[in-house]
Amino acid sequence: MGLKILKPGLLTTIQDTGRYGFQKDGVIVSGAMDRVALRLANLLTGNQEDEAALEITLKGPEIFFQEDQLISITGADLSPTIDNKKLKLWRPIFVKKGSVLKFGTPKLGCRTYLAVCGGFQLQKALGSYSTYLRAGIGGMHGKALQEGDNIPCKGINVTASSVLDELNLKQTADNFVQASWAPDPAYLPSYEKDPVIRAVKGPEYELFTATSKSNIWNNIFQVTQQSDRMGYSLAGLALALEEAKELVSSAVTFGTVQVPPQGQPIILMADHQTTGGYPRIAQVITADLPKLAQVVPGRGIRFTEVSIDEAQQLYLEQEHQLLQLKQSIQIKVK
Repeated sequence: MGLKILKPGLLTTIQDTGRYGFQKDGVIVSGAMDRVALRLANLLTGNQEDEAALEITLKGPEIFFQEDQLISITGADLSPTIDNKKLKLWRPIFVKKGSVLKFGTPKLGCRTYLAVCGGFQLQKALGSYSTYLRAGIGGMHGKALQEGDNIPCKGINVTASSVLDELNLKQTADNFVQASWAPDPAYLPSYEKDPVIRAVKGPEYELFTATSKSNIWNNIFQVTQQSDRMGYSLAGLALALEEAKELVSSAVTFGTVQVPPQGQPIILMADHQTTGGYPRIAQVITADLPKLAQVVPGRGIRFTEVSIDEAQQLYLEQEHQLLQLKQSIQIKVK
């Protein structure tokens, strides 16, 4: 018993924080595109923050609840409803057996995360639940969720018992009850339709022409429709090396900005390959990956340069805020 998929949506997969330790063997990390939203979804349901959740892209699924569940929905606002009544994001929600969760028009961002208390009863692949579609591993048989899929749940854990007690005590005719509290918005990820994305210079930055080095920081690039979990293809002013040369394949990571020969940058995303041979002009900082992951194809982004020291400080600040949120949430859910 758990969740039944009535309609799959555009792309709904099971993801956690990633599959680590196998990149030397050519196995990618994968995992959630917006890992901050996934971590918070889990914390709000009393889970460990690296538990698996559903990653829902743009057009959401319809989900039937085969049993009572404590859930949370974080990330993009894809207009979730039960019985045509809107659900709020970033808080625990008790959903009664027999309810149907639907999603509507995307309002801000493109990826939302649905965590259930206790997580899903699935087998890990190489230490992770994350779905890697190209290799067909993880999640539900290595595939995006399909109509008729039944996702078994582990069951509500004791950590969230006080939240359930609070929500169950509320008398309502609705098929769900939402917590009256939510994290301070100041501590939540900030999403924008056309964001400024902070980045540091890439290893091959100095090989580019002066014009290209200016263009990467001073122009808007559109995220094209050819973008996916592997990479965001950008359209804008072409970038070029001072001299054409072949490069030895080198390590790449989430947020690496590569420039193929045609000059249009590609930002590597969660399902990126382990190595690449294109010159790396920039690297998106870790703190801005959640914001980047929520950019809808067709929208624009602009890069702004920061130093490595600034990037490290911003990452530490983000993790400190998450720790504070974790401690606050744990007080609520115990």
